[in-house]
Parts: sequence; structure tokens; C-alpha cells
Amino acid sequence: MAIEILQQRPAVTRATLGGLLAVVIVGTFIYWAFPIAFDAFWGTTCTAIGSWLVCSTFLQHGFTTGILVGIAAPLVGAYVVNRQMALIGEALAHTAFAGVAIGLVVGASIEWANYPLVFALAAAILSAIGLQYLAVKTDAYGDVPLAIILTGGFAIGVAVISYGEGIAFGRELHSYLFGNILFVPFENVQLMVALTLVVLGMVALSHKQLLFITFDREAAQLARINVWFYDMVLIVVTALVVVAAMQIMGAILVAAMLVIPVAAAMQVAGSFNRGLLLAIVFGEAAVLGGIFASYYLDIASGAAIVIVAMLIYFAAVLGTR
Repeated sequence: MAIEILQQRPAVTRATLGGLLAVVIVGTFIYWAFPIAFDAFWGTTCTAIGSWLVCSTFLQHGFTTGILVGIAAPLVGAYVVNRQMALIGEALAHTAFAGVAIGLVVGASIEWANYPLVFALAAAILSAIGLQYLAVKTDAYGDVPLAIILTGGFAIGVAVISYGEGIAFGRELHSYLFGNILFVPFENVQLMVALTLVVLGMVALSHKQLLFITFDREAAQLARINVWFYDMVLIVVTALVVVAAMQIMGAILVAAMLVIPVAAAMQVAGSFNRGLLLAIVFGEAAVLGGIFASYYLDIASGAAIVIVAMLIYFAAVLGTR
């Protein structure tokens, strides 16, 4: 036993050092290299196109965030939908909304703590862990823990809002609830980049295991794959995506980006991997088409993106009949 532990120590040490190195590299990129790359890309694009749509700073923030959401949400949604967990995004979004409400109330009193998305991220991750615990430790049907987390999270959010009724955060809260492409500060763009990189890294490292568990859970258990651990990885990654997408989709509509592009891709693709790539393509088309529709039709960005995604889904369904 002692020999096995000694043999495992170098691997654990290498994994720890690798994780710390990855954090340093990602942190350096986000806070130093990314702002330079962002300014260079959009500066060149603005010069080449010359349109106000790509030269406006707040739309540059919205486009960047939307493009990243179009990658991360369908990527995670492919596993979620195929495991018949489509409502999990809705449940986590409601608890993330509670985190936003708490963050706004705290930020109104403590200026340095005015980061609602950080509170939303913490709330979503905690609810993801709680959801996994309820699913494993109780005998309730699969959708019961989802219903409890969904309604409970929203109830907490409403309670916090009513508690801080005298605080003037109506417009800001409205943007997180319904989505607003014009309300994405650069700090949130950087957070979105970080979350997307984390999602991509976790999915890349866990793809084979997640795929195995998604389509043959019993066989994965027999193969001694730690099913509980990879379930936790998937649900935490889903929480990260939900928080990231709240900025332009809103808590009410965020689950749509996890489900609709994937559902459309499944109508067309013949395999999971092809469907995964096609879902990202559909997700990007929905985001970009929705942003343009939002601008020209003067409607909420989240609603416009969902409507475009639905049109893509119906086109996929009709195209395969």
C-alpha cells in the first residue's frame, strides 16, 4: 500500500503543478494579452468595415460575449440534452439570478464587492453541487430535485429583491433577468473568456468519459469510471455556461442556448461528434443573427437570439422530413 502511494505522488504532484501553471497562463492571457488582442481585432475590423455596428465599444463587448456563448453553451448542451437533462440549465439560471440579486444588494453597500456575476457564479456552482447531492442521496424522481432547485432559487432571488426594495438597481436587475447586449462591461467579457477556456479545457479532458456515461451509464460503472465525479464535472460546467450566458440571454431564456442548437443539430447530424460541431455552428448563427435582429428590430437581444435559434430548429426539422 505504501509503495502504491509513493508511486502515485509524482503523478499527483505533476497534475497539481500543471493545474497551477494553467491558472497562471490563463490569468496572464486574460488580464494582459486578451485586452491587447481585443483592441487589435476590433480596431482592424472597424477600419475594414467602417460600420457603427462593429465600431461601437459596447457592441464589440456584446459580439465577443455572444460568440463565446455560441461556442460554450451548445458544447455543454450536447451532453445535457442527450442525457435528458434539458431543464438543468433553467434550474441553475434561477439560482444564478438569486446570486445576482444578492450581489447587487451587497454591492450597493460595499463598493469593492459590486460584482454580481461573481455572486451568480458562486450561487450556480453551489446549487449544482446541491442538485447532484439531492439526485444521489434521495429516492425522488429525476425531475424533482430540478424543480426544487429551480423554484427555490427563484424564491431566494425574489426575497432578496424585496428585502432591498429601496435600492435603485431596477435597470441592472432587468438586464440580468431578460438579457441586454448593451450591458456587458469589459470585465464581464474577460470573465466570459475565462469561463469559456475552463469549459473547453474540462470538456476536452473529460470528453471520452462524458460520452461513455451519456450513452451507456451502466457500462461506464462496470468499467470503473467514476460516474459521480464526471456527473459533477458536467453539472459544474453547465453552471459556468449558464452564468456566462446570462449577460446577453437573461436568466429566463439562458437555457434555450443549451438546448435548441443541439436539438436542431440532432435532426441533421448522423453522429454525436458531428452533432456537437453542428450545434456550435447553429449556436453561432443564432447569436449573430439574434444580435443583428435585436439591433434592427429594437427588441431584447436574448429574445431575438432564441427566436432565431427556434427558426433554425424548425428549418432543420422541415429539412429532414
